[in-house]
Amino acid sequence: MQPPNLLLTTLSLLSLPLSTTAETVLGIYIFSRHGDRTSKSTPPTNLTNLGYSQVFTSGSYFRSRYVSSNASSPILGLSPDLVNWKQVAASAPLDTVLMPSAQGWLQGLYPPVGGDTGTEGELGAQRLRNGTEVRAPLGGYQLVPIQTVTTGTASEDSAWLQGAGNCANAITSSNAYFASPEYGELLEGTKGFYESLAPVVNRTFGEGDLSYKNAYAIYDLINVALIHNSTTALTTLTPPTVSQLSSLAATHELNLAYNASDPIRAIAGSTLAAQIIQALNQTLTSATHAPKIHIQFGAYGAFQSFFGLANLTSLPAAGGDEVQFTGIPDYASTMVFELVTNASVSSSSSDFVSLKDVSVRFLFHNGTASADNTPSPYPLFGQSSLTLPWPEFVAGMNKFAVGDQKGWCSACGNSTGVCASAASTSANSTGAGGEKGAGGGGGGMSTAVAGVVGAMVTLAVILGVEALIMLVAGLRLVGRKGRAGAGAGGDANGTGAGGAGKGE
Repeated sequence: MQPPNLLLTTLSLLSLPLSTTAETVLGIYIFSRHGDRTSKSTPPTNLTNLGYSQVFTSGSYFRSRYVSSNASSPILGLSPDLVNWKQVAASAPLDTVLMPSAQGWLQGLYPPVGGDTGTEGELGAQRLRNGTEVRAPLGGYQLVPIQTVTTGTASEDSAWLQGAGNCANAITSSNAYFASPEYGELLEGTKGFYESLAPVVNRTFGEGDLSYKNAYAIYDLINVALIHNSTTALTTLTPPTVSQLSSLAATHELNLAYNASDPIRAIAGSTLAAQIIQALNQTLTSATHAPKIHIQFGAYGAFQSFFGLANLTSLPAAGGDEVQFTGIPDYASTMVFELVTNASVSSSSSDFVSLKDVSVRFLFHNGTASADNTPSPYPLFGQSSLTLPWPEFVAGMNKFAVGDQKGWCSACGNSTGVCASAASTSANSTGAGGEKGAGGGGGGMSTAVAGVVGAMVTLAVILGVEALIMLVAGLRLVGRKGRAGAGAGGDANGTGAGGAGKGE
């Protein structure tokens, strides 16, 4: 039997408010690819019903992970049912693939909450002063604002999504690949392979266009057809042939998006890195006034350039997927950055923990995320740890992040347009890559992050928010000379998307 004093002490402790020291998620940043679409060879492209289902499923999964009242890793202070617009920041280019993908994903994240069944007190119903109860349409459909990028309209119609964002040196760097020995060897070595595909794609690609030069465009056309068509010509494509098409397209696109000896080629990943730091820092330092979920939809080129910069392409094969970070991310793929802490936090407190107690975990899933296909954590920057302290994460990202207009113009070699006045307007800005250190204690902003935030604000003011996201998403279109022009009816022997629609 316990002594009386000890028993009283134990009871007193049990009556105190509880706080948890288990891992707590403070916020997330997600970058996602769109869902299944029609072929790029016959623009305009469109999101298919399958693609809509993929992104909706992905959004639903992330709801079960971070948002719902019984979420497996709930975000601290996040509204579980009714969306709080201040807590979610979404963005996508205004086109027929990426924007609908964002809409579908958000429908899964915050689904309808009722409101048309007549039940008293439904979440989707509001009572007016005069006593009238107004129910939300479509079963309580929730509207979530999406920041649009008007300059990205029809960006997915290009067969070459060069993620340079009008960065002159990046465009030059990517074009240099076509003069490299590696490219020349693949062009010559695969000549017979591509010419053998003529019976399948000759309605879209002429004889002179059947080569490694159009590796991605040819793969894309066939990949879409294999999903949506049942044309007899497709039966001639064996699994090894399709695998080789995929592998060659991945090699082609990765070499356009990233080069270890010429980092400017990966400018899309550099600007994305700066935006990730800025967004997560805002979540950490602005408490309840900043978004807790950042979701952005963009091109596969931004994935590839970031993978290269973050040293993910050097990771060994995982889960039997030998092209985990060197291939082209599948439709609806997502990479996630989680802000987590093991410090004691109260669910009712709006005060965030000290930055020195915050870590970042990177996760990626190739394809649609679901309960059976969940994102997996991977180490960034060639390290072994799956979580990095916030200062180390910032320092690692700052090695290649570009979030300052002066630095961007200098790195890109641009001197016209917005870059004409870059020197004077950004003279007092601190570049994202200028200081590698990261601050620690207190709830304030670290020196390194302050530089990134200040730089991003400067860039946003001068270029406009739309232009900034355009740079980050890597949605600048670069024309490809010598590419076969695909007409509105340019299916490859009927191997276009058919009933799913033409173009992307």
